[in-house]
Amino acid sequence: MCLGVPGKVIEIYEVGGLKMGKVDFGGVVREACLAYVPEIEVGQYTVIHVGFAISQISEAEAMESLEVLQEITSVEEELGIGSAAEPTPERPTAG
Repeated sequence: MCLGVPGKVIEIYEVGGLKMGKVDFGGVVREACLAYVPEIEVGQYTVIHVGFAISQISEAEAMESLEVLQEITSVEEELGIGSAAEPTPERPTAG
């Protein structure tokens, strides 16, 4: 399953001829390629998938998506499932 995460563009710059930027995901800031959304500006929202902005969305759409993601996380925590509850694989011991 693929998951795009909404974030707010807080900085735009160019690297090697590509439009790049810093995107804020609720306090976590990551660099992303913005080449696929050339019209995006600082302060606008985008959906990021594996480091690439794949679409521009409104602030309302971003907030709605973040709310749904938070609800999913809460349910996973309640049920004891999800990445936080997954055990670390055991390493084979040399013998």
